[in-house]
Amino acid sequence: MEVIHKIGRRKKSVARVYLSKGKGAYSINGKSLKEYFPTDILQYKVNQPFAVTETTSSYDVKVNVHGGGINGQAESVRLAIARALCEINEEDRPALKKEGLLTRDPRMVERKKFGQKKARKKFQFSKR
Repeated sequence: MEVIHKIGRRKKSVARVYLSKGKGAYSINGKSLKEYFPTDILQYKVNQPFAVTETTSSYDVKVNVHGGGINGQAESVRLAIARALCEINEEDRPALKKEGLLTRDPRMVERKKFGQKKARKKFQFSKR
């Protein structure tokens, strides 16, 4: 099996994932999974596609991720891994889709408008 390359995005984060047969080793920007994503919740998010398809420790994962915060990065990695697993085995698609792992979350930060404090908040209005 050759290396599968997929891209996942979330907010401002972009993750490029390279999936190959292996023993379940992670390399995220040159660091291990526990080093890069220190909390259990973030590690769970990254491992979720493997847990759903029951392919834990079957593939080596190399990730280049940049932009956004740590949560957005974890979710972009999750999307990219799910897409790669779909390409490897098409029968996994319904299970991943049911869990919502193949859906790109389109929500982005709304831009600040001029003449306002923030995107929606206005400056205080004085009647007199």
